[in-house]
Amino acid sequence: MRFGLFGTGPWAHLTHAPALAAHPDAEFVGVWGRNPDKAAEVAGLFGTRAYADQDELIAGVDAVAIALPPDVQAPLALRAARAGRHLLLDKPVAFTNEDAAAIVAAVTERNLASLVFFTRRLMPQLSGFLAEAAATGGWTEARVDHVGSIFTDDNPFGASPWRKESGGLWDVGPHALALVLAVLGPATEVTGMAGPRDTTHLLVRHAGGTISDLTLSLDAPLAAEREDAVFVGAAGVLPVPQIPWSPTEAYGRAIDQIIAAAAGGPPIELDVRFGAEVTAILVAAREAIVSGRTVAINPAR
Repeated sequence: MRFGLFGTGPWAHLTHAPALAAHPDAEFVGVWGRNPDKAAEVAGLFGTRAYADQDELIAGVDAVAIALPPDVQAPLALRAARAGRHLLLDKPVAFTNEDAAAIVAAVTERNLASLVFFTRRLMPQLSGFLAEAAATGGWTEARVDHVGSIFTDDNPFGASPWRKESGGLWDVGPHALALVLAVLGPATEVTGMAGPRDTTHLLVRHAGGTISDLTLSLDAPLAAEREDAVFVGAAGVLPVPQIPWSPTEAYGRAIDQIIAAAAGGPPIELDVRFGAEVTAILVAAREAIVSGRTVAINPAR
């Protein structure tokens, strides 16, 4: 499958480009970036071509891989889908339900393969654990702490303007939601509060009545950093296992799934419909925090 990469930031350098270049069944056709010099740099590092025009790259590939901020990704993903290209997107897929719904509609109308890159969900150790936890059932609560500190001199992601503006809710919130939704099912309503140092606290009610409690931040004190998750219920207290951080391996599995689905293989669980479901929760959470109310979730489908 021929892939075009859109984006030249740290995530593209560290994950997207090396995984595309190394995959035996992917042809890394080229890269486009908002900064032509960075696009040329990525192209030189990974033996591909830098494109100056988005549409030219879209026209020359079967699938697009996007490593751009959500507000830049959404219109580009929609343009690619309308051109009949499969989508390998980053999370969140968009900042609004309307943008997410448009992408879902374009993918559905053209029967395209799509995947949203929820990194650790692509690792078999975690996907197997979550499947077993969902089958066990009887959960009364879930708790996820996804609390980091990226605004330091040695962290390349700290220079990202969209992360500074949107914070942990939109950056690590999708990862936390991808965990709890897999076990507790769809969310129906959410309430939340914002605390100091970009700390967001959410309570999410799921369709079966269980409530998940999420604590999210990108700007916590270094001593407060943590990434923990646990499900609690009739089966006891079940911590989510710590698994190796291997984003290029996870991205290789994402490429596998896109290629297989495009050839008529099994449907992809983490597709744009799931991505739109996550966006709907984040949109409702943002409203809940501002208004001080519990907000019903209306997924874009």
